[in-house]
Amino acid sequence: SPRRSAPRRVRAACAATAKAEGSAAEDESELACFGVFCHTLSAEEAVPKTWKKTIRVAVSGAAGQISNHLLFMLASGEVFGADQPIALQLLGSVRSAEALEGVAMELEDSLYPLLREVQVGIDPEQVFEDADWALLIGAKPRGPGMERSDLLDMNGQIFVGQGQALNKVASRDVKVLVVGNPCNTNALIASKNAPDLDPRNFHALTRLDENRAKCQMAIQSGYFYDSISNVTIWGNHSTTQVPDFVNAKIAKKPAINIIGRTWLEEDFTPKIQTRGGALIKKWGRSSAASTAVSIADHIRSLVTPTPEGDWFSTAVITDGNEYGIPEGLVYSMPARSKGDGSYELVPASELKLDDPWLKEKMAASADELSKERDCVSHLIPDSPPAACGINKEEDTWIEGEK
Repeated sequence: SPRRSAPRRVRAACAATAKAEGSAAEDESELACFGVFCHTLSAEEAVPKTWKKTIRVAVSGAAGQISNHLLFMLASGEVFGADQPIALQLLGSVRSAEALEGVAMELEDSLYPLLREVQVGIDPEQVFEDADWALLIGAKPRGPGMERSDLLDMNGQIFVGQGQALNKVASRDVKVLVVGNPCNTNALIASKNAPDLDPRNFHALTRLDENRAKCQMAIQSGYFYDSISNVTIWGNHSTTQVPDFVNAKIAKKPAINIIGRTWLEEDFTPKIQTRGGALIKKWGRSSAASTAVSIADHIRSLVTPTPEGDWFSTAVITDGNEYGIPEGLVYSMPARSKGDGSYELVPASELKLDDPWLKEKMAASADELSKERDCVSHLIPDSPPAACGINKEEDTWIEGEK
């Protein structure tokens, strides 16, 4: 029976494909469909009528360790649901091009029914085309002797380009999650360079910090993870982050009443703030699998309704917040979702925000983010020039994520 013609993006990519596996195009800058994913359905191969419309998920750093876990979770239906077909659009670099094809080959061999397309490329404008979700994982690590301001600038330039590409070619309702560090400020840069997109749809990942906090509360209290709720990570994804035990609950009771404040202030808080470094000392590298799980958790929190009375942490734009946090930052705060991909911040009236310890720590993290923003003011359109004094401060970036 006759084949339906391939979509423009696939048709153009496949026409350029030269390798035996049908993978990357001769011009490595071309976006290319991969192997079996260049196939288009015949009339006899219709997808189940119960399936939703295919969504396009773009992933940067797609050949990295985090993506090596995450992509298979996405393709399996574990994240978006068993009735949600998905097209993966994978962004790599010239250096990672071969590895990116290896990832596509493994996805091909895994036979995921929901995975309808895989495309690989190194040009953000091609990879981000029509993306409904953009998971920006790729970023450069901090090198020996590198000042924090240098890394802010180097990675910031990456997110300038990716923000501009999203602004030009992505879906107008694209949801963006920045994982590459320093993720809060990188998310701000990307958002400011995408003026035609809703800034509320740009997130930075703090869900891993929330998951770590729930784990440590569970261990100390003797309850299991699913009894821990209402945990917020406030602020920056750095050692100034604030794991909020004041509003957290264990078995629906205030965490402070079950564990005790002394341990929460003196042991729990620094343990969460430095958990990444502790893992590296044991494992020899930064977290990958648990980061992938937290990305999946973050997405699920936006595409499924938040349980009644609970909330989740996400770093988003502070404009219009009720918590007294300065506007113009990407700062982690508590949010809820109806399951449609959007969110609302938890009303301040539901939170205890007058706790002196909590107020002091939240303000310190906001101050750090303001200083980071000053360091990248040259990367933010229409931002007044500002002096960068962050190198004179104590190094608060998380070990292994520098």
